[in-house]
Amino acid sequence: MYERLRLIHDLLANDGSIYVHCDWRVSSVIRLMLDDVFGKENLVNMIIWYYKNASRGKCKLANSHDNIFWYKKGENYKFNLSDILVPFESGMTEWRYNQGGQKGKEAPKGKTPDDVITLAALNAMAQERIGYPTQKPEALLERIIKASSNEGDLVADFFCGSGTTAAVAEKLGRKWITCDLGRFAIHTTRKRLIGVQRELCSAGKDYRAFEVLNLGKYERQFFMDDMCKSIGNIRNEEQYINLILEAYKAKRIDNAPLLHGIKGDRFVHIGALDMPVTQTRLGDLFEECRKQMVMAVDVLGFEFEMGLTPQYIQKLKEQGVDFRLKYIPRDVFDRRAVERNQVHFYDVAYLDAQCKVVGRRLTVSLSDFVSNYTQDDLDDVEVKAGRSRIVIDSGMIIKREVNKEGVVNETILTENWHDWVDYWAIDYNYEDKREIICTKDKETGEEHETWTGNYIFENEWQSFRTKQSPTLELTAPPHLYDRPGRYKIMVKVVDILGIDTSKVIEIVIL
Repeated sequence: MYERLRLIHDLLANDGSIYVHCDWRVSSVIRLMLDDVFGKENLVNMIIWYYKNASRGKCKLANSHDNIFWYKKGENYKFNLSDILVPFESGMTEWRYNQGGQKGKEAPKGKTPDDVITLAALNAMAQERIGYPTQKPEALLERIIKASSNEGDLVADFFCGSGTTAAVAEKLGRKWITCDLGRFAIHTTRKRLIGVQRELCSAGKDYRAFEVLNLGKYERQFFMDDMCKSIGNIRNEEQYINLILEAYKAKRIDNAPLLHGIKGDRFVHIGALDMPVTQTRLGDLFEECRKQMVMAVDVLGFEFEMGLTPQYIQKLKEQGVDFRLKYIPRDVFDRRAVERNQVHFYDVAYLDAQCKVVGRRLTVSLSDFVSNYTQDDLDDVEVKAGRSRIVIDSGMIIKREVNKEGVVNETILTENWHDWVDYWAIDYNYEDKREIICTKDKETGEEHETWTGNYIFENEWQSFRTKQSPTLELTAPPHLYDRPGRYKIMVKVVDILGIDTSKVIEIVIL
């Protein structure tokens, strides 16, 4: 946290402020850090957020408030008092008018707020509630954003959670940047901001596009650039393999060129840093496994060729080698995440989509989704509520409940393939926007633009589930192309575990 606060201080504008929300467990530690980074003299307020609907404790007083520390960067910080005046209580305006003798003059629009914000926490039935555990009321963020920024200013939230800050900032006409380490936080925020776009659009108001950027892709690019610049490429390749094996908790082996490690009773192959794992590479690995009498291999890669279908993997399994394909996660380059065992390698899922072209109109339907998740994959998101438990059994997610008589009742939550899908989207011309990285030369200060070899996925159409609307559209409305040609479309699925799966499909428009 201390390192992040130092970085935030460097990024913060001179007239900016930082608001740090925490509860009673860490408030004293957080304040010491903030005093050190921002200076004691820059503490503006220690705000108390009092929520009336706190649960009562049996052995102690109820915890009914959180702390919000407000620090300024410098003396010329923004504070818009007139934007956050609190409405008068009934009769208060009339009383002030009579006592003050201000006949003929306007009464104040509201009273000056103090450092105690009385605002109920979101209850289970709240309209804005989306089910994220740390979600805060939009009214709380609205007061903070209005107090310390103006329209057009940039608001940042480095622990975005459910995306409340970004959603409120967008509604108030502020620019915003938000980030989080958790994939569920990013996915929840993405859906929420699309909801804000739709809300603004239906109201006839302007709305803006946004991008979801994966920092891990750029860390991977920098790692790759360092390898290319180095003379000892072989040594650096070994360093890369060892890094991935360490994160995967596998042991290094040297007796087979394509088998890099072993974990339990399964061998491990590490895909290349700069290219996807192909069917050809898997064929070579299959032949080596047969020579070495190896029957089970985990294949780890950043990307996988589209041709690696479940049918092809099943064919190799029937011939004697059980391959399990897993994605190398973006946080594999985060040393702290590796040391804390927070790096999780998820199985590769597969999707299929049907494309129908009539003239220049394209209709896309999501037709299949295949996952290979295990209980280990679900542990990160396992839900326990009272006497119920969510588990994966025989490839299905099942809710198990124990009634008062001790009888276990099971409800299958993924009866159909589309029950696994939480969100899917289409980019109708995937290769029309290259992904560019801008770097600055440390010696000359010159900026250089480098194409990563990838393209930016643009959500031109999407359907997703929400608390209010759990139904998923499986066929997109027809898309009209301006001119004939050969196009590559990308279909992206985010499943209920928050994992992305994509497929590129080539079509011809006549």
